[in-house]
Amino acid sequence: MSANVVPSSPHVMNTYGRLPIALSHGQGCRVWDTNGRAYLDGLGGIAVNTLGHNHPELVPALQDQISKLIHSSNYYHVPGQEQLATKLTELSGLTNAFFCCTGLEANEAALKLARKFGHDKGIERPEIVVYEAAFHGRSIATLSATGNPKVQQGFGPLVEGFIRVPLNDIDALKKATEGNPNVVAVFFETIQGEGGIHPMRWEYLRQVRALCDQRDWLMMIDEVQCGMGRTGKWFAHQWAGIKPDVMPLAKGLGSGVPIGAVVAGPRAAHIFGPGNHGTTFGGNPLAMRAGIETIRIMEEQNLLENAATVGAHLKAALEREFAGLAGVKEIRGQGLMLGIELDRPCGVILGRACDAGLLLSVTADSVIRLVPPLILSIAEADEIVAILAPLVKAFLTEPQP
Repeated sequence: MSANVVPSSPHVMNTYGRLPIALSHGQGCRVWDTNGRAYLDGLGGIAVNTLGHNHPELVPALQDQISKLIHSSNYYHVPGQEQLATKLTELSGLTNAFFCCTGLEANEAALKLARKFGHDKGIERPEIVVYEAAFHGRSIATLSATGNPKVQQGFGPLVEGFIRVPLNDIDALKKATEGNPNVVAVFFETIQGEGGIHPMRWEYLRQVRALCDQRDWLMMIDEVQCGMGRTGKWFAHQWAGIKPDVMPLAKGLGSGVPIGAVVAGPRAAHIFGPGNHGTTFGGNPLAMRAGIETIRIMEEQNLLENAATVGAHLKAALEREFAGLAGVKEIRGQGLMLGIELDRPCGVILGRACDAGLLLSVTADSVIRLVPPLILSIAEADEIVAILAPLVKAFLTEPQP
């Protein structure tokens, strides 16, 4: 039997703290590395692989599209764009969509929309409200909107025009913006992902919607990670019974094919005109087919219901397993977007879980994040708990540095 080969990437820029494995292939909620070892995928490519791996309906559809047309150009109409935009507006209750390739690009477009919205009203220096612990991307503008000093460090000067407030505090939002005529938008994640799985309370979302209506601000909701069925509704803000004016999407929309979108309602849908924004790769026929087929399969296989049911089962099982355990501060999230917050940094859990055959992530230093494919079964949820619980319990018995 040949020895395991440890992968390396010496010519790739060193921008990631990678685990010492390379994945080869997958099936359903499982993946295999290049040495043949299997893992249960509790990360889903960071909330990307909605349909898991090698889905028997998605793969043939993508193969069919590749044989026809992968990329054309936005000089021409792309029929798949209208088809996918129609579906997204139907699901969201909004009116128009712009397509790009990533969540960062979708968020960048949202920020541009807000600024032009302000300029069109005669505001020379528009300002946008953003939130503590938010994460919106790593471009200079989205980094500036992000609330994590650690990822901002070394990239100043950041873009001006952002007002930062705490989560779920309507009085703090009112105080931070009182008498400021330059505010044009409020921008936030319904459930913060990279920031540690922090949800916005439904009543707070309704309060922000009312304030935006009162003050003529755009309500812009970043659903890049928490959208596309992950919480049991198409978009997490729908639990509060509201609609945003601008909604960036990405990640799970294409089940692994790079795709981003900005879906907008009547107040924002026609802010951009020809020449105001654009993209080379965004909206290409392959990505559009991936989005169309992902939504079709999600509907036919009732994956929103599955996310809600299996997610509730997984959360309850974790709560039972860790009940009263010193060191576990909180288990939070909704559907198949869950975080386990410990009272200390727990980055080592990432590698230990991998060694035990489970892929997950640790975010905000002390939060174990689970965002598996939406096809996850009850049995696989129980398997996640069976692998993870002993690791966490053993970790919490170790002396703190």
